[in-house]
Amino acid sequence: MPQPDSGSDPLPTSQDGARAREQLVRKWTYLLSGTAVVRQDPDEVSRELRRLLDILCAIASRDPFDTSAVEQVGEQVVAMGYVGDDGLRRTVEVLGKGLPALPEFGPVEAHAERIALVIGALATGFLAATRRAVFEQQEQMNLSMLKAVRDAKWNLRESEALFAEVVTSSSSGIMIVALDGQLVRTNGAICDILGYTTDELTGMSLYDLVHADTAEMLREAIRAVVDGGQDRVRQSQRLLRKDGDVARISLSASLLRDPDGAPSHFVSVIEDGTELMLLQSELSRQALHDVLTGLPNRQFFGTHLESAIRRADRAYGVTLLHLDLDAFGMVCNSLGQSAGERLLVHVAQQLKAVLAREKAMVARFDGDEFAVLVENTATTPDITTIASAINGMLAEPVYVDGHGLAVSASIGAVHGVSSAQDPAELLRAADQALRRAKSKGRGQWELFDPGQDSVERSAQALAVVMPGAWEQGEITVRYRPVVRLADGGIAGVEAVLHWEREEEPVPHERCVELAEMTGLILPLGEWLLGTAGGQVQWWERQGFASPLTIALTAHQASDADLVSKVAQALDHTGLRATQLVVGMPVDVVRVPEAADNLGVLAEMGVATALDNLDLGPDDLAAVQDNPVDSIRVARRLVDRQARAEADYVAALIPVLRDTGAIVVVDGIGTAEQAAWWRAAGADLATGPHFGPDHSADTFQAAFIS
Repeated sequence: MPQPDSGSDPLPTSQDGARAREQLVRKWTYLLSGTAVVRQDPDEVSRELRRLLDILCAIASRDPFDTSAVEQVGEQVVAMGYVGDDGLRRTVEVLGKGLPALPEFGPVEAHAERIALVIGALATGFLAATRRAVFEQQEQMNLSMLKAVRDAKWNLRESEALFAEVVTSSSSGIMIVALDGQLVRTNGAICDILGYTTDELTGMSLYDLVHADTAEMLREAIRAVVDGGQDRVRQSQRLLRKDGDVARISLSASLLRDPDGAPSHFVSVIEDGTELMLLQSELSRQALHDVLTGLPNRQFFGTHLESAIRRADRAYGVTLLHLDLDAFGMVCNSLGQSAGERLLVHVAQQLKAVLAREKAMVARFDGDEFAVLVENTATTPDITTIASAINGMLAEPVYVDGHGLAVSASIGAVHGVSSAQDPAELLRAADQALRRAKSKGRGQWELFDPGQDSVERSAQALAVVMPGAWEQGEITVRYRPVVRLADGGIAGVEAVLHWEREEEPVPHERCVELAEMTGLILPLGEWLLGTAGGQVQWWERQGFASPLTIALTAHQASDADLVSKVAQALDHTGLRATQLVVGMPVDVVRVPEAADNLGVLAEMGVATALDNLDLGPDDLAAVQDNPVDSIRVARRLVDRQARAEADYVAALIPVLRDTGAIVVVDGIGTAEQAAWWRAAGADLATGPHFGPDHSADTFQAAFIS
């Protein structure tokens, strides 16, 4: 067999790489030690495997990729005696985990494709070599049998001895079959396969032993061989055992001819495929089930869901539940992964117990996610009952290593009744319902709402294309005047976002909501600050000195890099810290990271503000406890002068001003609202009453020029 070329430098480039290869070779040698056909010296095996590993690493590291050389490595593994499924499985397992761990293949993402190609090509070479070996053995046996039967015509005694030596001792079932299908002779192996004795088989028809569904197919193939249409028969067949069971076998039949060359008999070699079928069945089961809990996995569940939808009773349909365990990460972090795994097994058992009386499938998806599919009947409990039963049973502690553990589950539910429903859409709907349930707190459940989902999907569709719109220049900075209520003069400018869409422009508040959904708000907010800061600084050089207000979201306020981003923007634009007003939502200052950011910005000289105040006791406490220069009353309170609590709101304004903070009102829409808040004591205001959000040019034309 040709030796694969390892390239000019198969060796690792560092001591760490060499040690890693050595460890991988030792593990490979150890795993293969139990699969060799012939016992071999471990040191020799280790040296050879080290050579092959060096070759694989060299091929994986150079271009173009030499598939044939890798296949030759697989062939050499077979040539060393490591044949069969165990040899391949262990080789693929150790290399599949070991190669990505080698230092020379880091980062893994950059070499994952090459490593996958190496494993695939090696497996291809391994299988090809194994297949050739099997075919060669089978072909050799067939030729031996042909010779034995032909010689039997010339020397019966010699033929009997050869049959006894070769056929009788063979582990494969062998039958001499007449042209009409009658069994002439058989060996012990075929008797073991079928459960008959040799005497019982002799004289029986081969076609009586073949399953009725495939007997005619075998007849036609035998007839084609006799007629000269093909050389031999190779079929997967089902033979009937004496006890009534079916033996799945591989049948190979070759034609024997008499000394005159006329067809006389067939020699059939039977390989019992029962163990292979059992192995394939077990592999299939493992591929469709979760190893830890034994539950069906996502793939199996999806297939089952599709068939369940088709056969569901139209009057009741199916119910799909998507569950996520609350605080499961706390269990793993505090008590270890083993405790978490035992808890998952317990949850799987409890879910099956809750639904034991229903026609239901419980599956484990990923991590701490489970799914339940119930094929509803007239007696199936409603979703409320099922969800309550699940959380009620999970609330009962299970003891793991002496710790009594209990969890709750957030549950998303969807009810399907149409046989035309898309399984993938049902799974998506259940997942969306689960997300809404988790947003309400732990141990909650939520039924899928198509109307709400439509609204959310529309918003998500906008959110995911927002980065592209920003890249294309569709999102711009607009400037909103901050007005003194006392005299109507300009006291400052607030920078806001504007998305100019063909269908409908998107205002600042909506832009912020969408950007928060994907995390785009962080880079977009940094860009907004830099762009607006540069513009305001340019206006100052033109004689218009006015503070710039930037309103942050909760995500921005808690950003660990907020202070450095603000400092960088001030440095790049030349804007003074005292010219900048940074506002944070009042609710977020309870978060330590946000409170720290607010304090540091104040120390830098940046004017700080708290936004969206509802004027409750907590809001007043936040104003008093933090370094705040101004507060902004929430938009939803703007029209409270027309409500019963107007006196309460008006009484709070002086209290807020006593803290030294400037009171700003957001969202003034009418002259009446402006007058009421001016009388109540508010200092500044923004809103539609003072004009739309302007581009830099129109703002300059309206308020500066």
